[in-house]
Amino acid sequence: MAFEGLTERLQNAFSKLRRKGKVSESDVRDAMREIRLALLEADVNFKVVKDFVKEVRTKAVGTEVLESLTPAQQIIKIVNDELVKTMGESAVPLNKAPHIPTVIMMAGLQGAGKTTTVGKLAKYLQENDHARPLLIAADVYRPAAIKQLQVVGASVGAPVFEMGTDTDPREIVRQGMAQAAANHNDYVLIDTAGRLQIDAKLMQELQDIKEIAHPNEILLTVDAMTGQAAVDVAQGFNDQLDITGVVLTKLDGDTRGGAALSIRSVTGKPIKFIGQGEKNGRAGRLLSGPHG
Repeated sequence: MAFEGLTERLQNAFSKLRRKGKVSESDVRDAMREIRLALLEADVNFKVVKDFVKEVRTKAVGTEVLESLTPAQQIIKIVNDELVKTMGESAVPLNKAPHIPTVIMMAGLQGAGKTTTVGKLAKYLQENDHARPLLIAADVYRPAAIKQLQVVGASVGAPVFEMGTDTDPREIVRQGMAQAAANHNDYVLIDTAGRLQIDAKLMQELQDIKEIAHPNEILLTVDAMTGQAAVDVAQGFNDQLDITGVVLTKLDGDTRGGAALSIRSVTGKPIKFIGQGEKNGRAGRLLSGPHG
């Protein structure tokens, strides 16, 4: 998983402490330096690392820790508790509407894997909630975006509402919501447009769609391989849309997992799902959040 590399680095940082019967403030400083490097190597945001290490150091140099019988274990526990505090102690479920449909609006930059994630989420809901989702194709800008969503929808047996590329996305969403109501779909997944970077036009369109659809969830799809840049993306979308959660994609291969810790710390919003692979079958998985 994404945190295996980070866990290994932290274990190495603790190895010297474990060999000591007593621990001095100097030993703690050395351990904090190793922890800092471990987090930075895992691509955790610099400010997040700074705040994290400061909090751990403050708790680790307390008399009750340094004079305890097992100071190394005490410090390890402090680090672990701080990681759990940052990431959240349990998985956060999807928000659900009191009456159908539950509306999930997907947002994110182009190339983050948003459309693929829509398909994975539809399949996840079908398997775990016996759902009948409707997918709305609201990306009229990216070449073949609508066709891609149709292919994704067909692969999981979910209908796709689309009106081509010549209709305003706001109208597509408005009519798509009407169809979901008529057909009694219990979930609506809106695949919105992305950009190569955040811009005012994109954000205005997303804000308008939010006003039309009144989503129960606004899930930001973030490519975990973008590393520290993922924090700026998440913060930008959160400031404009007040997202409810994050889906981290591409958490396999060479990904180091620092984006998850960084985004959770900076935005305060939960990582609701993590994605691995590109397909909707066994090769591609959508898993509930890091503690799920």
